[in-house]
Amino acid sequence: MSTPTAELSRLTQRWERFRSGRDTSLADAHGWLTLTSFHWLPTTASVLPGIPGLWSSDGTAASLTAAAEDHLTLVKSGEPVNGTVTALLVDEESLLWVSYGSVVVELGMRANRYMIRTRDALSPTFTHFAGVPVFDYNPNLVVTGAFTRFAAPRAEAIATANPEVPGSAEFVGEVSFELAGTQYQLDAEAGALGSLVITFHDASNNVSTAPWRKVELSRPRPDGSVVLDFNRAINYPSAFSDFGTCPQPVANNTLAVAIEAGERDPRK
Repeated sequence: MSTPTAELSRLTQRWERFRSGRDTSLADAHGWLTLTSFHWLPTTASVLPGIPGLWSSDGTAASLTAAAEDHLTLVKSGEPVNGTVTALLVDEESLLWVSYGSVVVELGMRANRYMIRTRDALSPTFTHFAGVPVFDYNPNLVVTGAFTRFAAPRAEAIATANPEVPGSAEFVGEVSFELAGTQYQLDAEAGALGSLVITFHDASNNVSTAPWRKVELSRPRPDGSVVLDFNRAINYPSAFSDFGTCPQPVANNTLAVAIEAGERDPRK
């Protein structure tokens, strides 16, 4: 079924505004495009490759010991680190902790272990960024589905982009829809302001798209209907960097067809 020219133009313009906002959000001086390393914190104070200071964790807190010549400063206050500083996080929390030169060091806790990631504003992935490659807008990959809320949210263990980091997801319901003659029922998580998020595999993965992507749906209408606009499928940070710990889809969220809409694999 074709879309009238005027309507197609309106939808394309809306999508282009979405794309502009998406590219702008990625172009942050210490955002996801700047990840350059990932390290678990050791139990004894140790030097980590290419990073000033001595780093450790006792399992409860993270510790950093540095001298003035390390030129490390606290991100929040701008104070130099000269001695030992500590921080406490809970699982899945992150903190932009200290900086040196063009680098900000992110402290995080994943799978109840402390880790750090460096975010370098001089990373080639960031400095060469000119927008995420995308497919042309395709109105045929905007489909209407039905959302059925679970009686209670369902937690499920999942894999992530880092094999050393197990993850979990909480699904609030199921979105059913038909695509290319096949009926699907995909598990959905809660997004912002009542929206839904679906992380999915499709047949284009590792060919023209990243190993998996996600799409955010608007808030379900009173009758439970939702719109899945696969033109708004976006990559997780792990598509741009080897240092992401992004959630993988559950097995149920696999489409047999190639979804050639939304963001392409940025590394191809």
